[in-house]
Amino acid sequence: MLDTYEAALEYLFAVTDYEKMQHVRYNADTFSLDRMRNLLERLDSPDRALRTVHVAGTKGKGSTAAMVHALALGCGLRAGLYTSPHLLNIRERIRVGRPSRASGSSDEDIAPEDLRRHVQALRPHIERMRAEQNAPTFFEIFTALALRHFAAVKVDLAVVEVGMGGRLDATNVLVPDVAVITAISLDHTEQLGDTIESIAAEKAGIVKPRVPVVSQPQEPAVMDIIEDACRKAGAPLIRVGRDVTYTWEPAVELACRTGRGGRMGGRLSIQLPGAAYDDLFIPLMGEHQALNACAAIAAARRAAPMVGRLTPKVVRESLARVEWPGRMERVAGPPEMVLDGAHNRASVERLAEGLARHFPGRRQVVVFGAAADKDVDGMLAALVEKWPGAAVVFTRTTSPRAADPADLASQFTRAGGSRAQTAPDAASALKAAGAMAGRDGLVVVCGSLYLVGEVKRRLPA
Repeated sequence: MLDTYEAALEYLFAVTDYEKMQHVRYNADTFSLDRMRNLLERLDSPDRALRTVHVAGTKGKGSTAAMVHALALGCGLRAGLYTSPHLLNIRERIRVGRPSRASGSSDEDIAPEDLRRHVQALRPHIERMRAEQNAPTFFEIFTALALRHFAAVKVDLAVVEVGMGGRLDATNVLVPDVAVITAISLDHTEQLGDTIESIAAEKAGIVKPRVPVVSQPQEPAVMDIIEDACRKAGAPLIRVGRDVTYTWEPAVELACRTGRGGRMGGRLSIQLPGAAYDDLFIPLMGEHQALNACAAIAAARRAAPMVGRLTPKVVRESLARVEWPGRMERVAGPPEMVLDGAHNRASVERLAEGLARHFPGRRQVVVFGAAADKDVDGMLAALVEKWPGAAVVFTRTTSPRAADPADLASQFTRAGGSRAQTAPDAASALKAAGAMAGRDGLVVVCGSLYLVGEVKRRLPA
């Protein structure tokens, strides 16, 4: 009997967790949609009771999912949001937002008791499948738990982010109202393949017959794969950059809702077939958030529960409330910090470009930690190229996959970096970086969402 929340978590974490393993074969032997379907059928198929938006990609899928969720709340819907990984608490992965007369909407992580109750209900099915030599993985179990929770509270729409890949991901049992593919780049190469084409093929695996697909701009080879998948499935394809266009500029909103100073982000206008949304403030830094917003709005317009509800006022107010911690998140100083979970070369480059737009001329010191199985060489090359001459403090995250700080520093020096030092943990890394940045400088934390989570735990509430 799992009679406490803590006991439920202990049981969950005892299950194989592929998120924390470095070398896992990503194929039908290890990741099976049949196994996921089997588990859901034992739970009376909660997935079939849900209207969903399915979001895949390498970069920006979490931010895009959060924007679709915010738009759903703005439309007056009860909306679920399933994302991974989490920063501080595993309950962050499952959120339910409800319309509220007082504040427009309320959004909460799954309650500890609800999580405990769902784990208790899943346990006998997990044990039977284990006895049948077909034990579900941690992510399969947690995905089933999320879908069961969304069905139990009767959400009008669930926004579901892919965990890894797409084709064999546990979430790919869904037949959504609309699918989104955000920017694709090299990541999870040991599981998904070491070419952009092989990764794109896995991501495009979420395309379903006749289900509309929204794609962000992609490299030509990637777009060819997405277009081919849509053509074969008879799935309408909406392309950001061609069918959806935008203008964007960095901005600060001084009169924010909280009254605690300005929020940095971007001012955005979007044009879609048959609609336009002007003067939108996106309170997330970086021009890539404009692409995420374009994809989110285009997808929301294809999600049945939101059709006809996305007035300019709803879109403007909904996106102005978006929060997505740990992605170019600004933290007050001195010195100021920016926390970003960038964990491949493309996302580190995008982070640097965003900082150049929002913090021109500021002295920057980087705190960097990464998983050993990520594209470490690519990220270090980006640090050398995008932060020439900047000091970098390499540290270790608490992840069992963490790269050694001394190894990272050596690789950085070999790549052409000139100012590297190491710190054994996040606390000492922040102290060293803060001293080098000074009161007017900027400390940039990146390389891993695990590292960002550890830093956020040290911030005052």
